[in-house]
Amino acid sequence: MMKETYQFPPRCHQSIDYGTDDYFDSLEHLLTVIQDLYQACSLEQIMDIALDAARKITKSDGAVFVLLDHGFCYYANENSTTPLWKGQRIPLNLSIAGGVMLNNKPIIFADGHNNDDTIGHNFHECTFVKSMVMVSLCNHKQKGTIGLYWHNYHQPSIETVKLLQTIADITLVTMENFQLYSELEKQLRDRTAALERANTLLQKEMQKHKILEAEIRLISLTDGLTGMHNRQGFFLLAQQQIRLAKRSQTNVSILLIELVGLKNIQDTWGQEYGDDTILSAARLLKNTCRTSDTIGRIEPAEFVVLVQGCEPDCQIIKQRLQNALDQFNTSQQQPFPLAMNVGIQTCDSQSQLPLDDLITLAQINISQSRKNNSEGTGNWQQGTGKTHV
Repeated sequence: MMKETYQFPPRCHQSIDYGTDDYFDSLEHLLTVIQDLYQACSLEQIMDIALDAARKITKSDGAVFVLLDHGFCYYANENSTTPLWKGQRIPLNLSIAGGVMLNNKPIIFADGHNNDDTIGHNFHECTFVKSMVMVSLCNHKQKGTIGLYWHNYHQPSIETVKLLQTIADITLVTMENFQLYSELEKQLRDRTAALERANTLLQKEMQKHKILEAEIRLISLTDGLTGMHNRQGFFLLAQQQIRLAKRSQTNVSILLIELVGLKNIQDTWGQEYGDDTILSAARLLKNTCRTSDTIGRIEPAEFVVLVQGCEPDCQIIKQRLQNALDQFNTSQQQPFPLAMNVGIQTCDSQSQLPLDDLITLAQINISQSRKNNSEGTGNWQQGTGKTHV
């Protein structure tokens, strides 16, 4: 900003280029300039507004905007019918703009004279510029200068210099605010982008977590050997099916299938033969039952099937199971036949018995079957391969 103690040279008279009315008109115009600067969206637009206002208010032939750039005067913008220096970089000691920044005070080049003899003006002698006034853009730290020039010899008044300095001060504040706003806006964009990236990663992690949870849940509901529902999985699904069957007034039946002599097979032939027996029984049940039936392995040697809409004694399913079992024992070369005991418990749509009780009743039916059918002794060595009900 212009120093209050600065004394203008005697040649600089108040009345040369400004009357009182013009001066007040210029001050009113500054209000519009402030509004325009406030709405500027870029540094280039700020410089355009400042130079256009400086030319109009002072009636100069040209205006130049110089920025300090690593020890050079960078002529960033120029408002003139014939721009002279726009885009050039000049050492500080070779231009009037550099003198303004080095000494932090206005410089007037009027009537062929420089008000500061320590600063040369050779840089401007090769142009048509006859007169110039330049003020600094400085608020604790030099930023640059704004200058006016005339084609003819001209003596800028005190009012001209003050108005130019006012424009420079307003422009500097606008530039600093714009720079601060731009930095905050960039920080906000960066922060928003970082949050979006973090949110994307979080969503991916949440998706992975959901998939992992689903896999864990599936494992917790699945029998590891057969891939069927385990006890927990069967109960979860079967209870839902029973509720739906009651709503539609559909009867359901529980088939409890007991592998005969599994422990003896494992003890005599080993665990591998025992696992093969379980897998064979699981495949046989999958191929025999309907897709609408729910199958599970609830004990090492026990399978359970929930059947909907079947006749009470499940005769068709029993017969299919018997045929499949006979065919299996005929076609497979095993040292022992595959034998099963089957218990059936039917539940109509009005029954309130829980699933546990239905399975228990099916187990009781198996025990009763053993008593009534001498072939269903559970002795694997003498198993006939029939289903015992």
